[in-house]
Amino acid sequence: MDEPQAHATAAQGPLRLLAATLVTGLTMLSLDLTWIGKVGRPFYAALGQLQRAEPYLPAAVAFYAMYLTAVMVHAVRPAASPSAALVRGGGLGFVCYATYELTNWAVIEGWPGALVPVDIAWGVFLTGVSAGVGRRVLR
Repeated sequence: MDEPQAHATAAQGPLRLLAATLVTGLTMLSLDLTWIGKVGRPFYAALGQLQRAEPYLPAAVAFYAMYLTAVMVHAVRPAASPSAALVRGGGLGFVCYATYELTNWAVIEGWPGALVPVDIAWGVFLTGVSAGVGRRVLR
């Protein structure tokens, strides 16, 4: 193999990983913005005065950066196929969103119990689909 071809082959892995990370993140962000901004809005209205009029962007950016990293490390990269990534992502989404929801329900007075299963189901769907899409790009 000549040197330019060897370099192209070596670069393919990191470039594919970068592409998979970007696609996973964009999938997650577009689905989440659609859910929070349109479809799920009535569920979150139950938060009342706990809900901000506008999201606090530094916290949102920090969350997406950390969560995207977790999805890539625990669901996309180790999965053997897109369907396996979907299952792994769904499991990760379940644990993360259930932790958030159940903790809030346990310690915040007035946390709407009806939001708990809806948000957990959303976390399973969002994370599973995003991981499956990301794994498709990675392979």
